[in-house]
Amino acid sequence: MKFYIRQWMRTPLLCLICVLGMIVSPYAAEAEVAYGTFTKDNYGFQIETQPAYYPHRIIGAGLMKQHPDDPAAMAPSPLQKPSDVFIDSRDEIYIADTGNNRIVKFDKYGEWVRYYELPESPLNAPQGVFVDDNGDIYVADTGNKRVVRLSADGELLKEYKRPESRNVPDELKFDPTKVIVDKRGYVYIVTMGGYYGMVQLDPEGEFKRFYGANAAPFSLLDAVKRAIYTREMYENETRKIPPPVSNVAIDREGIIYTVTNGPKVGTEQIKKLNFQGENILAQYSKFGTAKQSFGELNRYDVRFAEGEPQFPQLVDVAVDGEGNFTVLDSLYAYISQYDADGNLLFYWGGPSSPSASQLGLLKVPVSIETNSRGELFVLDSQENMLQVYRLSEFGAMVHHANRLTQQGRYIESEQPWEEVLRLHSEYLPAILGLARAAYKKGDYHEAARLFKDAGNAKGYSESFWQIRLQWFQQRFALFANIFAATVVAYLFLSRLFRKYIDSNRWKLRISFGFPLWIQIKQSTVILKHPIDGFTALRYENKGGYASSFLLLAAASASVVVSETTTSFAFNPVPSSGFNIVSMLMPFFGLWSGWVLCNYLISSIYRGEGRFKDVFVGSAYALTPLILVGVPLAFLSNAMTHSEGAIYEYLHNGMYIWLALLFLWKVQSLHNYSVGETLLNIAMTFVALAVLAVLIFLVVGLTNELLTFIHEVYREVALR
Repeated sequence: MKFYIRQWMRTPLLCLICVLGMIVSPYAAEAEVAYGTFTKDNYGFQIETQPAYYPHRIIGAGLMKQHPDDPAAMAPSPLQKPSDVFIDSRDEIYIADTGNNRIVKFDKYGEWVRYYELPESPLNAPQGVFVDDNGDIYVADTGNKRVVRLSADGELLKEYKRPESRNVPDELKFDPTKVIVDKRGYVYIVTMGGYYGMVQLDPEGEFKRFYGANAAPFSLLDAVKRAIYTREMYENETRKIPPPVSNVAIDREGIIYTVTNGPKVGTEQIKKLNFQGENILAQYSKFGTAKQSFGELNRYDVRFAEGEPQFPQLVDVAVDGEGNFTVLDSLYAYISQYDADGNLLFYWGGPSSPSASQLGLLKVPVSIETNSRGELFVLDSQENMLQVYRLSEFGAMVHHANRLTQQGRYIESEQPWEEVLRLHSEYLPAILGLARAAYKKGDYHEAARLFKDAGNAKGYSESFWQIRLQWFQQRFALFANIFAATVVAYLFLSRLFRKYIDSNRWKLRISFGFPLWIQIKQSTVILKHPIDGFTALRYENKGGYASSFLLLAAASASVVVSETTTSFAFNPVPSSGFNIVSMLMPFFGLWSGWVLCNYLISSIYRGEGRFKDVFVGSAYALTPLILVGVPLAFLSNAMTHSEGAIYEYLHNGMYIWLALLFLWKVQSLHNYSVGETLLNIAMTFVALAVLAVLIFLVVGLTNELLTFIHEVYREVALR
C-alpha cells in the first residue's frame, strides 16, 4: 500500500513543481531544460542548438473514479501502462489505458472528461486508439483480438474481427495493436508480428488487401547463397521474413506513415506511403538534400550491450499540420523531428533518472502526438503520464522559415532564416534555406558558397552550372572570334608555307641517355604493352629502385592533388577535412602491405619474381594515378553533375586500368597462368587482411603495455 501511494503521489508532485517553476519565472522552462537539443550538419557531425521545445505541462495526474465500495466516494485511478495517445481534430486527447482496460478522454486543456470502458463488452488490454472526423472512436482491443468502433457517447457501433477471406493466410495472427481510418472510411490495422503488412478493411469491414508491407532483408551473403546453392538447399535456409510494421499514423491530407523497428530496416524505418503503398519520402530534392536514417542520435551513436549493437527502437511518429513529422525512440528516450521531405530539424531528450522523475525527460516513451498548436504530447508508460512540449521561440522561428521554404517561397524565407542563423551560425537548415533564396534571386556565387558551407554537393553543382553558363554567355563572341581567327590563320599559313614544310624537319627528337630517364620511360611502354613491359622489368633490368621511388612519390602527390583540387561537386569534403597524413597513410599502408604480402605469397606459390621485381612492378603499375588522376582533378572544376557520367567514366576507368596493370604485373613477373594469377591475388588479399589484424593487435597491446608502465611509474613516483 505504501508503494502504491508513493507511485500515485509522484506525478501530482511533479506537476506542482512544473507549475511553481513557471509561476516563478515564465521563461525559465524555455531557457533551462533538463536535456540538450541537437542537429547535424551535412557531414553527420552533431551540433548543439538552442532548445526547440520545452516541457510545458503534464496530463494524466490525479485521475479519480467511483469507489467500488462507496458509490458516493471517489478513489484514485491513475493510468496503468498506457500504450497509445491520439489527438482529434478538436484537440481533444484520448489515451489507451492498457492496464486499466479503458480509453481515457481529456479536453484540449488537458482536463479529464470521461472513461470509455464498454461494460456490455469489456475492453481487454487495448493498445491503440483513433478518432475520426465524425467523433467515432476506434480501439485496437488487443486482448479480445478485435477492433471496436464506438460513438462519442461510448456506444458500441461495430466490431472488426479477423477478416474472412481467401486472401488472408491461415498463419495470420489477428492481434490488433494500432488502428487508423482514412477519409474514405477505410480501416488500417497493425497486428502483432504482422509481416504481411497492415490489414486494410473497407468501411463495411470487408478485407481489401495488405498495405504497407516491408521488404524482406536481402544481404550480399544471401545473393551468394542464391547463386551457388541448389534450389533445395536454398529453400532449407531460414525463411526470410520482412520486419513487421509496429505503428502507424495519418496526417490531415490522408498520407499514411508507418514505423518499423529493427537493425536491418535501414533508411525505411519511417515510411510515408501513397495510395499504392509506396514510400514517397524522396531520396533527394532538387538541391540534393539527402535523407538520413531516422532516429538521428543512434544512427551515429550505436551503443553496445554485451557485444551486441543497440539500434534505435522507434515506436511512434506524429505529423503536424505543416507536414513535419516527429519520431519517438524508446531505447534512448530521444525525440527527432524532420520536415515534410525528411530533412532533420533537431532532436532532443534523454532518459530520466531511474530513481526520480525529471520534467522533460522520459523513462519508457511509447507514443507521441501533436495538436493544432504544434504542441507535442509524449506518453510515458512507466511514469503513467503524458508530457506536453511547447515550441520555443527558436523552434517556432525554424518552423516558420522552413514552412516558407517548403512552399517554394524562398525569397520570403530569407529574412526568417537570417534570424535563425543569427541565433545559431551553424544551423544547417538555415544555411540551406539561405542558399535556396540566393539561387532563386540569381545570386549564384553566393548560393554556391552557402551550398558548399552546408556540404550540399548537388546544390553547389546546380549553382556552378549557372555561373559557368553566365560566364560562357558573356564571352561567347570572344571565343567565336578567336576560333574563327585561328581557323583562318591555319588555312592561310598552311597554304603559304606548304611547299616549304618538311614534316621530318619539324619533328623534335629528344633522346636522353640517362639510365634513370630510360627507366621512367619504361612506364609508358607498360601502359601500351603491359605484358612485355613488365617482363622487361624482370629480365631486361629496365626498372630500378630509384625510378620506382620517383614514381611512388609522383603517385603520392597525385593522391594529394586529387583529394585537394577535385571540385566540391564530386568530392564534398569540408576544407577542415583535408589532412595530408590521413590521405597518404592509407595509400602507403595498402601499397606496402600489397608488396610484402604478394612477395610472400609468390614465394610460397611458385612465383619467379624477386622482391625487387614485386616492389618495382607495383610502383610502375601506379602510373594511371599520375596520368589520369591529376588532369581529371583539375578538369572536374569545370564540370557539374550534368557531366557526372563523364567524370565517373574516367574516374572508374582509371581504377579499372590500375587493377588490370596489377593483374598483368603478377602474371608477367611470376610467370603465372591466368588462373594462377587470380589465385595469387586472392591469397594476397587474405594475407593483407591477416596482416591488418596482426597490426591492430600489436598496436593495441603496445598501447596497453605503455599504459601499464605509465601507471606503475606513477604509482612508484607518488609513493
